[in-house]
Amino acid sequence: MLHHPAKPPQPRRPTMVDVARHAGVSLKTVSRVVNNEPAVGPELAGRVMTAISELGFRRNGIARNLRSQQVSSTIGLLIEEIANPFYAEIAGVAAEIAAAHQTLLITASSEEDPERERTLLLEMAQRRVDGLLVVPAGVDHSFLRREVEMGLPAVFLDRPPGQLLADVVLLDNQGGSRAGIRSLLDTGHRRIGILLGSLSVYTMRERLAGVQAELSGAGIPYDEALVRSGIEGPEQASQAVADMFDLADQPTAFFCANNRLTLGALQELHGRGNNAALVGFDDFELSHLMPRPFTVIAYDQRELARVATEQLFGRIGGNRSWPSTTVLPTHLVQRGLD
Repeated sequence: MLHHPAKPPQPRRPTMVDVARHAGVSLKTVSRVVNNEPAVGPELAGRVMTAISELGFRRNGIARNLRSQQVSSTIGLLIEEIANPFYAEIAGVAAEIAAAHQTLLITASSEEDPERERTLLLEMAQRRVDGLLVVPAGVDHSFLRREVEMGLPAVFLDRPPGQLLADVVLLDNQGGSRAGIRSLLDTGHRRIGILLGSLSVYTMRERLAGVQAELSGAGIPYDEALVRSGIEGPEQASQAVADMFDLADQPTAFFCANNRLTLGALQELHGRGNNAALVGFDDFELSHLMPRPFTVIAYDQRELARVATEQLFGRIGGNRSWPSTTVLPTHLVQRGLD
């Protein structure tokens, strides 16, 4: 049986006393610097700021008068876009579970900006949230390492963190894409148009990998002429489908890597009266009322949020087991009006 190495003792979060000792100054001097009070010379202030940086000290922005180890009965959720129904559902589930734990949920949006993500997560840490739920935008989360090492639990969902060991809850993106492509191959399609978002996003790369693996396994060449990436929304997706119909050897089916691309493809196909088969990743509201049949790769997004949030509260409650990765299944669902 394999055993993980014993985890070292959890570091203690540094206090102003530690900063004073490290800088060789009085506690009162540290307090004045931290609170931006006057009457501290530049040499002493510089020593204090250096000590703060080296120790990773963070002032409690919620309750400065509380002891440094006291928690706040608050968790933070960082998502990409509050207006997106997918993230709204995640926030709703997280809020329900937090309320059941008598905990307040703070929600913020990174707007897919890694620098904004970094600023917001460190701000939440400074406010001494009890834990973090993160749908990551960036690829390097090493800036959170010291916070995690000092006991701040963090659970990442939908995408894994970069340069940081933490709990992760993911979807089976590759498996879902493979099942979607397989359903098209099984019905005789060999020319399949592929619509993708930004390949800088983990989920998009995983979904593309699933497409490539299934095509390869079936002996179908991966034709770059049938692939469009970096598509940002329905309008561009509609245009991509139109462009592929200009090819001498047109596609007979389409695979869309997210629901916004699916909507654009549906619009173009319906406008043309074209009956090309369509498979799209992610279900969406009112998909069953679309004017033509198509297939979605669906999953339980409430379960994604539930598993991640319960895992976070387990960590807050004292679970010190090795960080884990949980992968949730997907399944094919027929949508649209026949």
